[in-house]
Amino acid sequence: MARRKPPQSGESIVVPPLERWVRGEVERPAESIADEDGRPASPFRAIGTLAQMESRGSITAHMRQAGEQFHVDFIIAGLEPLRAGDMGRLPGTGGKHPHPVRQLNARQRIWEAVVSLGGIASPAGCCAWHVLGRETPVKDWAMREGWRGRPIGEKTAAGILIGALGVLILHYGLAD
Repeated sequence: MARRKPPQSGESIVVPPLERWVRGEVERPAESIADEDGRPASPFRAIGTLAQMESRGSITAHMRQAGEQFHVDFIIAGLEPLRAGDMGRLPGTGGKHPHPVRQLNARQRIWEAVVSLGGIASPAGCCAWHVLGRETPVKDWAMREGWRGRPIGEKTAAGILIGALGVLILHYGLAD
């Protein structure tokens, strides 16, 4: 992946730090988007793990799509531990159901996806949960979590992720 040139200091009031540009973690999209007042804006955006892997040719577009589907389901399921409490679950606040149907369906989809990867205790299941679901960088997952609580090499972790994405393509029916 070609390194992007950071903007000049006069181009924008808020510019990502130079280190993020050097590592290729941010980009300015070619197309502008509307800001909160409807005016055209040209923001910076972080480049995710799957986008980086696809641009390097490590994964296919279908693999990226499968990983993004897993992440969307993970967020809808409310499995990210850092979130505000659901006021509907507290007694006396008027909430009828502790888990809306949409959230329960997403939890079922995540469960089925993780089972198709061999379960949460398998390398692929654990990697999908942390890297795709919780957006933990592959390197961090390899060093901190790894498999069965043991650190593994970054290249091994990337291979586990690629294998998991290959299975998720079939699981989500994205194969050609």
